[in-house]
Amino acid sequence: MDFLNNIDPVIRTFAMAMLPVVELRGAIPLGIAMGLTHFESLVISFLGSMIPVPFILTLFRPITSWMRSTALFKKLVKRVVDRTMEKEKTIKDFGLLGLLILVAIPLPGTGVWSGSFLSSLLNIRKRRAIPIIAIGNIIAGILVLSITFGISQIF
Repeated sequence: MDFLNNIDPVIRTFAMAMLPVVELRGAIPLGIAMGLTHFESLVISFLGSMIPVPFILTLFRPITSWMRSTALFKKLVKRVVDRTMEKEKTIKDFGLLGLLILVAIPLPGTGVWSGSFLSSLLNIRKRRAIPIIAIGNIIAGILVLSITFGISQIF
């Protein structure tokens, strides 16, 4: 465990933000707890959480297609796709604004991973999805800071 303590807080925060479920909503408080400023933690967490987006948008469908053909992963893929598609109505009703809202709400089951999965499943083009996901992600980061630390301490 001493090894982890020797890793720079910037790298730890950046890496934590790339993880599904945790994303920037978990990385921001971690970065602040390790001594980063609120703004540094927001920026580093935002950048880290955006790293998986183009990979998910590009690779999710081919990988899930292959996994569906295997007995080992077929049920897992069905469960992930079904859970993701439960959010489809938001996008169908509100279009890209629905995607932005899905990413911006800092709750479990939302965020860049869910938004990217859903964008991929709905065939939303990368050049349209990435900016919307980025805007939603920065909104989520500001909300996390506001809720957790109060708006006056952010900047």
